Amino acid sequence: MGYPMARNLAKAGHHVAVWSYTSSKADQLAKEEKAVACATPKQVAEQSDFVFACVGDTAMSESVFIGEGGVIEGAKPGTLVADASTIAPAASREIGKKLSAKGIQFLDAPCTGSTPGAIGGTLTFMIGGDKEVYEKTKPLLEVMGKKFFYCGGPGMGLHAKLTQNLILSNILQAFNEGMVLSTKAGVDPNLMLEILDNSAAKSGLISYKAPFVFKRDFTTNFSTKWMHKDIGLALESAEQLDLPLPLTGLNEQMFRAAISEGYGDLDMCSTIRVVERWAGVEVHGK
Repeated sequence: MGYPMARNLAKAGHHVAVWSYTSSKADQLAKEEKAVACATPKQVAEQSDFVFACVGDTAMSESVFIGEGGVIEGAKPGTLVADASTIAPAASREIGKKLSAKGIQFLDAPCTGSTPGAIGGTLTFMIGGDKEVYEKTKPLLEVMGKKFFYCGGPGMGLHAKLTQNLILSNILQAFNEGMVLSTKAGVDPNLMLEILDNSAAKSGLISYKAPFVFKRDFTTNFSTKWMHKDIGLALESAEQLDLPLPLTGLNEQMFRAAISEGYGDLDMCSTIRVVERWAGVEVHGK
C-alpha cells in the first residue's frame, strides 16, 4: 500500500523522497514520478518536513522511526511524522515519546481500504495524537484518502483500526462457515448470497468478497497473514486491558490454520478453504 500512497503524493506535485525495505520499489517510483530514492529512512527525513510510513508490523515501524538509520536520526525539530501502519498501540506510543524528545511530532494514522483504496487515493484514516498536528498533516493525508476520523490521543487511531479489523475478521469467518454449511446442504451459493444481501445479515465485506470466493480468485488485496497479525494485536491489547475476547481468540486459530495450509500470502478470503476442506465441498458461484 505504501507504494501507491507515495505515488499519489508525487502525482499531486509534492517533492517526495522515498525508501522501502525492497529497494527496487523505491527505485521504480523514483523513475516513474521523479521522486528521490533514498538508502535509509534517515535520508528521507533529512529532506522532509512531513514523513509518512506504511510498513508491515511493529518491529518494522520501530526500525524505521527509532532504529539505526531511522527517521529519528535525520528529522529536524518540528518535523511532522505519521505512521499509517497497523502496529501495537503501546509500541506506537513509545515511538511517539522518543520522537517527541527530539522535537519531532508524531501521529498514529492507520488506514483501511486495502490496495484498491491506496491506488485510488480513497483510503480511510483513523488518527491518534495531538489534534493540531493532525490538522497540519491533513492536507497531505487528503491526497491519499477521503475519510478521516480523529480518535483521540496517542494510540487511539490504532485501537480504532484494530477494532475494525477484529470485527471484519470475525464476519469473514462467519461467512466462511455459513456458506460452506449451506453449500454442503445443497443451497445454491448465489441464492444464499442474495438472501444475505436482503436480510439483517447483509454485510459490505461479504458483498465485496463473495464474488472472489465464487470464482476462486484469491489474488491478494489484504493478505491472510496481515489480518492474522492484526487479530493478534487486538488480542494483545485486550490482554493489557484485562478483557476476554473468546470469539476472536478462536478466529486467530482459524487464520493460523489457513497460514499453516499455505494461504498466508493469499487474500484473507482464502481462509474459507480450511472449512471447505473439512466439509469436502467448494463454494462456487456465478
